[in-house]
Amino acid sequence: MGQWEIFLSPYKQAVDELKVKLKGMRSQFGIVNANSPIEFVTGRVKPLASIYDKSLEKGLSFEPSKQLGDELGDIAGLRIMCQFVDDISTVTELIRQRKDMRVVEERDYITHNKPSGYRSYHMIVEYPVETIQGKKVVLAEIQIRTLAMNFWASIEHSLNYKYKGMFPEEIKNRLQSAAEAAFRLDEEMSSIRSEIQEAQAYFSEYKEASNPNLLSEKERDSK
Repeated sequence: MGQWEIFLSPYKQAVDELKVKLKGMRSQFGIVNANSPIEFVTGRVKPLASIYDKSLEKGLSFEPSKQLGDELGDIAGLRIMCQFVDDISTVTELIRQRKDMRVVEERDYITHNKPSGYRSYHMIVEYPVETIQGKKVVLAEIQIRTLAMNFWASIEHSLNYKYKGMFPEEIKNRLQSAAEAAFRLDEEMSSIRSEIQEAQAYFSEYKEASNPNLLSEKERDSK
């Protein structure tokens, strides 16, 4: 096993465990017949190429070390998707209240979006993992955003690689306009939230009634 594989192993464990716990939060809302603020959860360990780029940006040595782990708070990354903007504050409060992780930093790019138009809420947490060498506390970044914000961010991320951060002015302006359009969509959807959730509940009941063999949400999440 190489040095990098050993170094990244606790981060992979943290991502796997946090995905289960965050998905568990979503399932608990379903158990009590409440609307979940969490639509779905994804996670990943930062690829070595991205770690290399970030270490250069921060002037760090590209080698497995405690300093690298302390300086790069997003080696372990989770993403929580919400249907509505208001759900984001609900999720952040739920995370703050947890005893199995500790929030050490928060960045609100929704109230104060980046000049590019990027919107998301970032939380850096300390999370302990149990290894055969004992307990190791690692940093993990949790990004919380709406589906519309995530769509925009995914497109911007792809274009950023193409243009290496140097966007043509026309593309830059269109991205900013698209970001504002996405946020207006979020606001419009929030204004009819109750109607949307009633329709979703009705559709779910209809699906289950018409297909008794359909897996329950709890069963799907456990797979």
